[in-house]
Amino acid sequence: MSNETVNRTADTRPADPARRAVIQSAAALAMSQLALDASAAAPATSATAKPTPGKPGDFNFLAGNWKISHRRLKGKEWDEFKGEATCWTILGGICSVEELRIPSRDFSGMGLRLLDVEKKQWCDYWVNGKSGVLTPPPMTGSFENGAGIFIADEMEDGKPVKYRGVWDRITANSCRWYQSVSRDGGKTWDDNWFMEWVRA
Repeated sequence: MSNETVNRTADTRPADPARRAVIQSAAALAMSQLALDASAAAPATSATAKPTPGKPGDFNFLAGNWKISHRRLKGKEWDEFKGEATCWTILGGICSVEELRIPSRDFSGMGLRLLDVEKKQWCDYWVNGKSGVLTPPPMTGSFENGAGIFIADEMEDGKPVKYRGVWDRITANSCRWYQSVSRDGGKTWDDNWFMEWVRA
């Protein structure tokens, strides 16, 4: 991403100081739990041959309020719906918190993106608002040529599956996230979810 994009969104303070304090506390607690689980975490996998090192501020572009158009594959049909999100960058740029809301479906969740400063690698976690539990394993990765590429290795029906989340088309007022799945070790990918973000 360009320096111009980062500079335009560098002031990431929420309007409500009390809300910021709550979010910082939640992030700190989550990071403590993640530290306990670090030894069991899956090794990083990248879709690029030479991933770039992650650095503080990589997710500054996401700070602010957003309107989101979702398109998610359900079976063989695409399900389209609207959502919104509020995002904050905290802890000096090594943590990005996303509160995702889909009012029409009474759904909410939290994206928690943490930079392992020593490994220079981002971990992207999800919390479903109905369970309040960090969903393992995280997607791990970094940004390459302006796009963030994050991959998680999972098992489905006893078979290995890779999930990939990509942040791209990043501008000062818009971006895109999409998810793909691979069942052949990353040789081919099938897209199953697109989120088009526009700054509110």
